[in-house]
Amino acid sequence: MEQELQVSNSQRGLGRASADIVIWKNEQERKDRKAAFIVIECKAEKVTIRKEDYFQGSNYATWARAKFFVTTNDKETKFFRVLEEKLPLDIEEIIDIPKAKDAENEKKINEILNQLKIFERDEFQKLLFACHDIIRNNDKLSPEMAFDEISKVLFMKIRHERKQNSVFSKDKFLELKKLKEDYEKQVLEGTTKKDETPFYQHLFEQTKNEFEKDEIFVKTDALRIRETSFLQIVEKLQRHNLSDTSDDVKGIAFEEFLGKTFRGDLGQFFTPRTLVNFMVGLLDPQEGELVVDPCCGTGGFLIKVFEYVREKIETDIQAQKELFRNELLPENFDSLPKEKQKQLFDELNKIFAELNKELEPNLENSRLNQLSYNCIFGTDAEPRSARTAKMNMIMHGDGHGGVHHHDGLLNINGIFENRFDVIVTNPPFGASVSKELEIMENDRYTDQKKIAAYTERYGQEYIEALQQINGNIGKKLLSLYETGSMSGLTEVLFVERCLNLLRKGGRMGIVLPEGFLNGANLQKVRDFVETKAKILAVVSVPQDVFISAGATVKSSLVFLKKFTDEEETNYKQILAEVTTEINEKFQPQIDEITEKMIAVKKLSSLKSADKEMLKEQKKELLAQLAAIETVKTQEIRAEVKHRFNYEFPIVQVAQAGISSTGQASYNELLEVKTEFANYRKMAGLWQAKSLQFAYSLDTNGNLVKKQENINF
Repeated sequence: MEQELQVSNSQRGLGRASADIVIWKNEQERKDRKAAFIVIECKAEKVTIRKEDYFQGSNYATWARAKFFVTTNDKETKFFRVLEEKLPLDIEEIIDIPKAKDAENEKKINEILNQLKIFERDEFQKLLFACHDIIRNNDKLSPEMAFDEISKVLFMKIRHERKQNSVFSKDKFLELKKLKEDYEKQVLEGTTKKDETPFYQHLFEQTKNEFEKDEIFVKTDALRIRETSFLQIVEKLQRHNLSDTSDDVKGIAFEEFLGKTFRGDLGQFFTPRTLVNFMVGLLDPQEGELVVDPCCGTGGFLIKVFEYVREKIETDIQAQKELFRNELLPENFDSLPKEKQKQLFDELNKIFAELNKELEPNLENSRLNQLSYNCIFGTDAEPRSARTAKMNMIMHGDGHGGVHHHDGLLNINGIFENRFDVIVTNPPFGASVSKELEIMENDRYTDQKKIAAYTERYGQEYIEALQQINGNIGKKLLSLYETGSMSGLTEVLFVERCLNLLRKGGRMGIVLPEGFLNGANLQKVRDFVETKAKILAVVSVPQDVFISAGATVKSSLVFLKKFTDEEETNYKQILAEVTTEINEKFQPQIDEITEKMIAVKKLSSLKSADKEMLKEQKKELLAQLAAIETVKTQEIRAEVKHRFNYEFPIVQVAQAGISSTGQASYNELLEVKTEFANYRKMAGLWQAKSLQFAYSLDTNGNLVKKQENINF
């Protein structure tokens, strides 16, 4: 290979371009200046690789008649094949390049050139719709049922890609046909009954087993499409690779497909992206913080949290690389002997390779692995949306393991009280939990294997969390919540549920109907919330935003912080002091009425007493006592608010980035988020906890990671 190989000015369109790295099949071909085998273009690590950014490098690759073109920026590497037969010359993404030992093996090279192709966003979206059309036309299923079947096949594809023996690849498609032929042969020979599981259902059963611990499917789930449909979908998918496709590409394409497929069907489970971005950005989750959405729908909030924190990790890894670069490469690097330069580069590349491992989600104990599997949780009671949330998260880079199909008001896995740092959610509005709804025996969690695993993971806290269900079998669900005696509305119960899930000082953002904030019938609920948490901000957004998602209720975004120990003590102290003062203030009136009631009682005992008149007097005195209690309660609440005084912004937004028809519009929320970030830091509204990592080298030159918990 050679570095910085300059192209002559005579080469049209290249100017004085140079290729960063050029590789030949062997030394002789390099000496003879024969056609290059691989051309490599290197970019700064912060540059996201896009094909259009590499015109000059790819132009050189095509001029050099190289078979392969590679782009890299230390953070990611992409591979392309050079399409010599196309004019103008072009490149097409593939998933790998040959190993050195295969450079002379034409058969192997051709296999690699025809390997699974990675999706482009528009292409993936079109492909999903094509699969949707196949099911709609062949199987006559509704849009949401057709989506269920596509999800199943996508889970099958992901499983097979992970196993690296994909029946969905071009080279393996014949094996899939052979499975079908073997099955039909067994039916003819009588070794298999016609009504037994056909081959493609058998493949799905293997997928169900693979994802069993994630509880994505129930035992009775099966592919509900014809064999013909399955084969047609496989043929559509066989040229493409999901595992190596950029998370941004497949994630955004999948979400767009979701939005268009379920408009009017699962629309209630979508929170507009502009609101999701704003709420997560305002709450500013940190690496190491635990986040939950107890009614996660299709996973929009959880995906944004994952992306938000992942970006923080990636930024920190980049900063660590810069530190090592500055530490290892001296200022006089360019004047050093080539051998010394190579030695230093090798050392730096080794460190970079180790740091890059922190960004691998499936590598145990990597920082991205910890984010994916230990920090993000969600539940949804609707099975389709829960399964969709899992697929959606896989498409965006994983983190699906903490998502469950489960009643969000009940504990499951790691989702239990006093545990979470951040909650961001959009609960269902307007529905009510029946007063007759009981905790039933079938609500009890009975999977002993998982209980043992969760107990090992979470300790005694998990055993206690199970008592929320196991200790209340036969009791009304509303009895589990203090607000259950005030209202059965789902949004009310979920506000209390979120406050219960938060640790002391934890923060939450929740979408609520404006009736929650100003409806007279929910005053007691608002009073209850103010005894548990501080209001951080209230942002009223235009109704247009929700109309685009299929909802009609005017809503606000409410941000709360659960009391810290100090705030809780302060609040209780103020409440006790005020209650004592107000009681003393009204005690003379109460004593006077009490004396009158004693007198009425004495008169009632006389035979000559006018019973009806005394009964009316007693009724009037009781009414006076009740009126005094009402005034006392109002005065106590007002005085506590006066003494437990704090400011919080209330913002009215006219435009929130999306119109009633779903079109993009001006987004005032961006300005609000920036202003609030400055305000909350200045006011010290909350103390976040975050993980901080320092990297150093041991005496053998190996990377050592040190973790520290910090508060800020």
